[in-house]
Amino acid sequence: MHTNKLANPGPLGLMGFGMTTVLLNLHNAGFFPLTSVILSMGIFFGGLAQILAGLLEYKKGNTFGLTAFTAYGSFWLSLVGMLLLPRLGLAEPTDATFLGVYLALWGIFTLFMYFGTLRANRALQLVFASLTLLFALLAIGNITGNAAILRFAGYEGMLCGASAIYLAMAEVLNEQLGRKVLPIGEVKPTAEARLATQA
Repeated sequence: MHTNKLANPGPLGLMGFGMTTVLLNLHNAGFFPLTSVILSMGIFFGGLAQILAGLLEYKKGNTFGLTAFTAYGSFWLSLVGMLLLPRLGLAEPTDATFLGVYLALWGIFTLFMYFGTLRANRALQLVFASLTLLFALLAIGNITGNAAILRFAGYEGMLCGASAIYLAMAEVLNEQLGRKVLPIGEVKPTAEARLATQA
């Protein structure tokens, strides 16, 4: 009997998100200026690769993965758009307050998505919890014009990105080697959940 096992697109999406997030937050923390490195990663890996991963999650019937990867891929493309469109003379640049509102909306979305991870592994919970905090810090920092909060957000954002990179590599290596090389803190199913799967 032939079984067609679909590959897991999650690591691709997580790595696209994680590496791009680390790069942007190295800038937010004050280590590097905002250059083509971040913009290119935002378009191609943070943006397009995540959207591709989201569409592949659709094929697997994973509504959460579809929503998360496609949304955050679009976030990166929109962020790059906000930086490039004014330079191309196609739109007015946004002020820090309205940028803060944009980031706050993404924070609210991410908080709801975090609740969707509560039955998933601890590593995924950490990614979404730290991302919710990151959006909150960036929103507050931009709205208040507080440079110290934005700098702190940079360090917290590097932790968030690193957690996504870790989970991506754990999923790849654990599957590839057929054993738990990197722990991700699986949540044991409740008795009700076990009964539901057996029914």
